[in-house]
Amino acid sequence: MVIVGADRIAANGDVANKIGTLEKAIVAREYGVPFYVAAPTSTFDKYCISGKEIPIEERSEDEVLYQTGTDANNNLVKVRIASPGSHAINPAFDITPAKYISGIITEKGIVKAHYKSIRTLFD
Repeated sequence: MVIVGADRIAANGDVANKIGTLEKAIVAREYGVPFYVAAPTSTFDKYCISGKEIPIEERSEDEVLYQTGTDANNNLVKVRIASPGSHAINPAFDITPAKYISGIITEKGIVKAHYKSIRTLFD
């Protein structure tokens, strides 16, 4: 099984987490591996209907377009590794849709990534 954390969970079970979480969920589904999210109930946002409403932090494109290292003289240099004029999108988080999530592990037990199951945590 795969277990990841979450930064925010929408009312429908969509999960915002560090970039790369969605790809792990897709690969787990493809290979029949259960994919769980472990998070305290304080991570749930019952006022956020779905992951589409969660703003995604964008980091500087320079993190993707440049690398820093030492040259032959041990001077620290920044080198562009992309073609001149290229731009990059550098999201810090991604959204994993509830359909990829086998369950959400909380301090109150495991629930399905679905409105009705999540609502039981707060009733």
